[in-house]
Amino acid sequence: MEANATFTVEGIDHGEPVANHPGTELSRARVNKTFSGDLAGTGTVEMMTAFGETGRGYVAIEWIEGTLGGRGGAFALLHCGTQDSTGQWAVWRVVPGSGTDELEGIVGEGQIEVDADGTHRFRLAYELPA
Repeated sequence: MEANATFTVEGIDHGEPVANHPGTELSRARVNKTFSGDLAGTGTVEMMTAFGETGRGYVAIEWIEGTLGGRGGAFALLHCGTQDSTGQWAVWRVVPGSGTDELEGIVGEGQIEVDADGTHRFRLAYELPA
């Protein structure tokens, strides 16, 4: 199955830097999102970032609660990504065993795209037990 949604960032708490190394700062952030579409609900992201002189990277866990394809529940989504002047790379994967309620047993991978107008789109290819 595939779900398509848009999301808005409702708030970012950048927190304090965790460590500064020559040319790279490590920091934590918390991001709150609202999803609309095939996935409707909220996401709370706990993120660790590394900002280098010419690029950045992050890892995060997002807890998403709401409805997916008409089923209610929640699941955790693992994020991992990098970005520099040559482009970006990222993967978002459902954490195995994290689904609750009607989303119990969910597996899948997602992608985020940003339109020219700034609209954030999330696509999740997923499977659920029958």
